[in-house]
Amino acid sequence: MLKKNTLVLLGLLLVLSTFAESLAAASIVVGFSPGGTAVKLVLDVIGEAKSSIFIACYEFTDRDIAEALETAAHRGVKVQIVADEKASNAKYSQVRILAAAGIPVRLATRYAIMHNKFMVIDGTTVETGSFNYTTAATKSNAENALVLREVPELAKTYADEWQRLWEEAGQNQGVK
Repeated sequence: MLKKNTLVLLGLLLVLSTFAESLAAASIVVGFSPGGTAVKLVLDVIGEAKSSIFIACYEFTDRDIAEALETAAHRGVKVQIVADEKASNAKYSQVRILAAAGIPVRLATRYAIMHNKFMVIDGTTVETGSFNYTTAATKSNAENALVLREVPELAKTYADEWQRLWEEAGQNQGVK
C-alpha cells in the first residue's frame, strides 16, 4: 500500500511540475455544494466565456446551467458537449434539450460510464471537479467545482482530451 501511495504522489508531483510555470499566473477558485458556491462558479465561468465552451459531462439535469449555456451560445460563444449516452436518457436530462436548441452534442457510448465533468473555456480556463451539472449536485450532494483561469497549457491538455472524446463519439450519435 505504501508503494502504491508513493507512486501516486510521485505521479501527482510530476503532473504539477509539468504545469508549474503556467499555474504561477493562474487564478484558482474552488466552490462546494450544497451551499451554492460550486454552481455559482460554474455559472460565472460560463458567463465569462468569450469564444468557446467545450464540455465533457456525465449527468446533466440542472436547468440553470443549461440556460446559461444557451445564453452563451446566443451571444456567439461556440458551445459543444460530449455527454454520457445512458445518462443523457435520464428523465430530467438537459442534453437533448440543449441539442434541440442547436448546441452540438455527441454521446459517448464506448465506456461503461463517461464520467468526466469538465469544461474548457476560451482555451485558457478549466472547470473541473466532482460537480455533476445536476440539480442534485447543486442542492443535496457533497461535491466540488474547481476553476483554473489563465492556464493555457493545462487548458490545452483538457481540450485535447475533449477533442478525443468528441471524435470518438462520432457525428450526432443518438442525439435527436
